[in-house]
Amino acid sequence: MRLICICIAWLILITQIIMVTCKTKNHVPAVIVFGDSSVDSGNNNRIATLLKSNFKPYGRDFEGGRPTGRFCNGRTPPDFIAEAFGVKRNIPAYLDPAYTIDDFVTGVCFASAGTGYDNATSDVLNVIPLWKEIEFFKEYQEKLRVHVGKKKANEIISEALYLISLGTNDFLENYYIFPTRQLHFTVSQYQDFLVDIAEDFVRKLHSLGARKLSITGLVPIGCLPLERATNIFGDHACNEKYNRVALQFNAKLENMISKLNKELPQLKALSANAYEIVNDIITRPSFYVHIFAGFEEVEKACCSTGTFEMSYLCSEKNPLTCKDASKYVFWDAFHPTEKTNLIAANYLIPKLFAAFR
Repeated sequence: MRLICICIAWLILITQIIMVTCKTKNHVPAVIVFGDSSVDSGNNNRIATLLKSNFKPYGRDFEGGRPTGRFCNGRTPPDFIAEAFGVKRNIPAYLDPAYTIDDFVTGVCFASAGTGYDNATSDVLNVIPLWKEIEFFKEYQEKLRVHVGKKKANEIISEALYLISLGTNDFLENYYIFPTRQLHFTVSQYQDFLVDIAEDFVRKLHSLGARKLSITGLVPIGCLPLERATNIFGDHACNEKYNRVALQFNAKLENMISKLNKELPQLKALSANAYEIVNDIITRPSFYVHIFAGFEEVEKACCSTGTFEMSYLCSEKNPLTCKDASKYVFWDAFHPTEKTNLIAANYLIPKLFAAFR
């Protein structure tokens, strides 16, 4: 146990050194984000959907204690990663009218909470589908070329770090909820279907000039508070079937990434697998006591009862909402706290720096 804690402490120290180094020798001029609620910084605020988080208690630990549309009490992994690369402290949402192209030069988020690789997933809660995120990216490129000039814009586009994080909703909010996909696909076939979409997405990004891609697979989705709460016959333990599905999907995603790295000119895509670190936090929270003051609750979330609430059900007025989110692995029934995001980001940053320096 002591050895593992020492290793984690060294990892954090290395990350801090990297953050300083990147600020003086940075080869990533911008961080550009695609995905779902794990990385959405507020795009859903501007669309007609029930899936929003632009109200308290969301954002209560963000700068100024303001809700931004992040599904978290504070910052998300792209924010920490962008800061580590010396780019900017927080990644703004593309649809947020408070920001302009001048703000987006060094980073922008196209992600939409509730979306997935499968277009049918985005239809569930009427959110932005992945193909539309690509259209926003094309629009952004046009604005960028007007703002900084074609040559400079093309340099930013080719040298930027692209963070891609989605897939959870495809399984938990689509495949396992509605019968349509289950009638057409086995779980394995649906995984293949999603990976094919992911491959097409990467190819489109590459054709649009993207070269440095970090693609995050699934975390232990069977251990989300919502899945524990509904696992009645499993004594509210993690749903290991879902965790196995996540691992299988991640393996297929990694194979696809490896293939495209060989096929597409100048592509450098990284499989940023966060399953291991999140699983470690959930199964061995005591190992983090000496570094982050420890986690006290891994099964329930901070917000409300901590079992099924998210979005509008995560109410500021609920007296059951915890006072200190840093003691919790999860903020709401589906999303991690800022502290969990920070630990996961610190785990990934050295790998990102090694790959994209």
